[in-house]
Amino acid sequence: MHVSNLRGWLVGLALVAAAPAWAQPGAGAVAPTAQARGDVPALEHQKYVLPNGLEVILAPDSRVPLVAVNVWYHVGSGGEVPGKTGFAHLFEHMLFQGSKNVGEDRHFDVLKNIGADGVNGTTNPDRTNYFEVVPSNQLETALWLESDRMSHLLELVTQKSLDNQIEVVRNERRQRYDNVPYGKARFALYEAMYPEGHPYRYLTIGRHEDLAGASLEDVKDFWRTWYVPANATLTIVGDFDPATIRASIAKWFGTLPTAKKPTLVMVPAPAPRAARVEVTDGFAKLRQITWAFHSPANFGAGDAELDVLANALGAQGTGRLYKTLVHERQLAQSVSVYQSGSQFSGMFVVTVTAQTGADLAAIEEVVTAALAQARTAPLTDAELRRAVALVEARMIYGLEGLMARANLLQAYNHYLGAPDRIGADLARYRNATADGIRATAAAVIDLDHAVVVVTTPSAPQGGGK
Repeated sequence: MHVSNLRGWLVGLALVAAAPAWAQPGAGAVAPTAQARGDVPALEHQKYVLPNGLEVILAPDSRVPLVAVNVWYHVGSGGEVPGKTGFAHLFEHMLFQGSKNVGEDRHFDVLKNIGADGVNGTTNPDRTNYFEVVPSNQLETALWLESDRMSHLLELVTQKSLDNQIEVVRNERRQRYDNVPYGKARFALYEAMYPEGHPYRYLTIGRHEDLAGASLEDVKDFWRTWYVPANATLTIVGDFDPATIRASIAKWFGTLPTAKKPTLVMVPAPAPRAARVEVTDGFAKLRQITWAFHSPANFGAGDAELDVLANALGAQGTGRLYKTLVHERQLAQSVSVYQSGSQFSGMFVVTVTAQTGADLAAIEEVVTAALAQARTAPLTDAELRRAVALVEARMIYGLEGLMARANLLQAYNHYLGAPDRIGADLARYRNATADGIRATAAAVIDLDHAVVVVTTPSAPQGGGK
């Protein structure tokens, strides 16, 4: 199973008080009055809530005989507590081990036998999701599978199955994080950005010692707390009859017991602090430098503006930093710039992988000059229009797939409280101004409080400073 990129409790009141206004959770979220142009497609859907609290989103589309079934549990690594990191992702793995009426390790086999595709689950700081695409005449089977593991998982959770998945997850960490180029820098970045006690300090994959120490009772408590119908949303997109599907949903999910929806404590970003971390990496072949700044939450005020700025700085071929460092001066092999917003707060990141022998001081001079310029001078009209066009193209093209549409409905519902917010989402970019982007950059990109991570390969490279 896949862990999404990025990232407990007990954050001191001083951290909350010191956080900038834009970092407060939910600040400046998309307003209901945001206007979209008439060329925005509508995400037609029906949404209702079962008596036990389960949210249901239905989006029929009969063009192909397939149905995407997608369940979000509204808990991710952002809901973890100190000493129990990685539990959200570990539990994602546990849900594929079997449930009372399906049987041990039978989930994938049942779906394979009915012709399902795209079967998986993912975890990020904000949510855990489970999904599959099935032939439309097998929708009932998919609903039964999701219902059984939502209600009857614990009967088959044993110490043996837990131990097995703990080792699977720890091996996944070794393969994807510990033993890959720049994996150490990734951990170092988050530890420098977030203090002890903040749920984003440790990545979603978790720490080895916390995973190894997970007990059977820990897992059961996690399931009882977070995996209740009132904390889940079932989204179905594809070829089904809306008039009859409600009866099937009531049959498989309506009888699940009612439980209180758990409260997620919102944790703001800490006050920015400068840090420079040097990392020696035995897997890396080239030196790399990363700059990071605390930024707005997903869909928060300034989130879209920073997306546009990231494109203007780092887009392959056209970005300011890319053109200067890769093409013109040939100091870098690659440049990456992105705004990564999560539910509590976000991170604006610039990463440059240097060419062999390149002058790192020259790279740092170019990057800091470009970031300083972004704080004081607006983007050009061409840069702004190019970035907005790219967002529009990706968003509209993404509506083609059933599962992509299901995840978009889920995301808008999770972050904005309503599934069809594509118009308001697009309006964030279409209404962005060069002056607004400059003002956001000035608020976020505090060069005196940047976190900088420098990775040096342990094997010698040859020349360079």
